Amino acid sequence: MNVILIGDSGHARVIADNVVSSGNKVIARLDDKYEEPFKEGETWLGPVSEVRGLIDRENAKVIIAIGSNPIRKKIVDRLNLQDCHYATVVHKEAIISPSASIGHGSVVMPGVIVNAAATIGNHVILNTRLVIEHDCLVDDYVHVSPGAMITGGVSIHKGVHVGAGATVIPTKSIGQWSVIGAGSVVIDDIEEYSTAVGVPAKVIKKESKTTNAANR
Repeated sequence: MNVILIGDSGHARVIADNVVSSGNKVIARLDDKYEEPFKEGETWLGPVSEVRGLIDRENAKVIIAIGSNPIRKKIVDRLNLQDCHYATVVHKEAIISPSASIGHGSVVMPGVIVNAAATIGNHVILNTRLVIEHDCLVDDYVHVSPGAMITGGVSIHKGVHVGAGATVIPTKSIGQWSVIGAGSVVIDDIEEYSTAVGVPAKVIKKESKTTNAANR
């Protein structure tokens, strides 16, 4: 499979390694820091506007290689591509249950474990060596950071960012577009548009739905 990465940063380089590990090839890295398309070795570099031509010409699929959940969503909305144009990339060292599902445009990094009947949405980042336990829901545009532990039956709703090394105990729910701080332990449900930190995690900031929607 030929893959086009949208974004050209450190996170994109990590995703490029994932693509190669799974036996595929990065044929382009597109970012609006480039004004005109050009080739670097065998890889095209250029502005994001080049994506549709490359999809058709190279029979390629796309990954949004940007760590920020809101920016990733904005780019997906801007491109307005069909789901079939997005790749799903799973590192060869990840362990995925046969009964789990992973959506379009999602990336699973090395050492990740996704257990039975877990559902992973579209354009999700499951970062290095985290665990998603059985029967979890991880909705679209979520980023779960390295080393996080998401225990059984947890629901992580749209656009949530779970920080590195955080733990969520069984059956808890994290509302959409919330942020869980690194190392936090979530023992209660977290409302949408909240920032929660600490052991146990406490909400320290809550945005209004109107303010948050304007940022998305």
